[in-house]
Amino acid sequence: MKAVQVVGYHQNMQLTEVADPTITGPLDVIVRIGGAGVCRTDLHILEGQWAEKSGVTLPYTIGHENAGWVHSVGSSVTNVAVGDKVIVHPLVTCGLCRACRSGDDVHCSASDFPGIDSSGGYAEFLKTSARSVITLDDSLEPADVAALADAGLTAYHAVAKASRLLRPGHFAVMIGAGGLGHIGVQVFKAISGATLIVTDRNPEALALAKELGADHVVLASADGSHIAAIRELTSGNGAEAIIDFVGEGGATKDGVAMLRGAGNYYVVGYGENIDVPTIDIISAEINIIGNLVGSYNDLVELMALAAQGKVSLHTVKYRLEDYQQALDDLDAGRIRGRAILVP
Repeated sequence: MKAVQVVGYHQNMQLTEVADPTITGPLDVIVRIGGAGVCRTDLHILEGQWAEKSGVTLPYTIGHENAGWVHSVGSSVTNVAVGDKVIVHPLVTCGLCRACRSGDDVHCSASDFPGIDSSGGYAEFLKTSARSVITLDDSLEPADVAALADAGLTAYHAVAKASRLLRPGHFAVMIGAGGLGHIGVQVFKAISGATLIVTDRNPEALALAKELGADHVVLASADGSHIAAIRELTSGNGAEAIIDFVGEGGATKDGVAMLRGAGNYYVVGYGENIDVPTIDIISAEINIIGNLVGSYNDLVELMALAAQGKVSLHTVKYRLEDYQQALDDLDAGRIRGRAILVP
């Protein structure tokens, strides 16, 4: 099959022929890829940021946002059948550890992460597990929802976590209205009654956020005037929750400055360090909360919102062979929403 592989860090990937994945275990599922999302994490992989953490051996195929059709199944698979449309949870999990048994499978003690530490979906086929596949509603197509498998799931996980503590009359500030943020806005408006303020440096991204239901949008500026504007919108108090989909370029400093006392700062994007004097954390009793990808149950709930028409992706589709153009466009900020590779 055709696959796009990392052959070395700090260099372009290569499209090559590799062996098709095969069924080797009773719960294996092989998916024919209908769409693979292009994620900023893929750029970080090429930069070598994940090399030590993943321990992966090169060359290997990346791509961790995948959807398609079931191609073949192991002997014990009963939840899907050949031909079913599915979206793939990014992790292959054991189902036996304490985290899995409590529904917190994102912290499975024996997980595999296709596209990060094993072969992923920038290819014609992907090997995963029966525990990782969710059947799609008839109204949804793989290439249209593939990026919900990680970008959407990550956004849902953070927004759902924040929403459990937010009440009508509270304020939440979302930093970043791009690939994750535009999904986060839709999820937020679907599940929370709090007031949503979105800030971004891109006026087009803010226009999209407003179109998707943001209550207020504020253009981020180098002089920091957006911080004062947001504090004014919150009657000078700051927001009860900050959901930061950027996590670099000074976003974390801004996020802390926009947070009210006893507020929660949900960090999703990454790339810089958070530098906060401990006395400020203690005196204001603020909480800094990390957010990884969501659980299988989170993805089930997100796909229910997608089937109801409450969450949709803005996508730009590329042929698998045009992977480099997709990566270049993402890196240059030319993509509105998410890029999807279609074999």
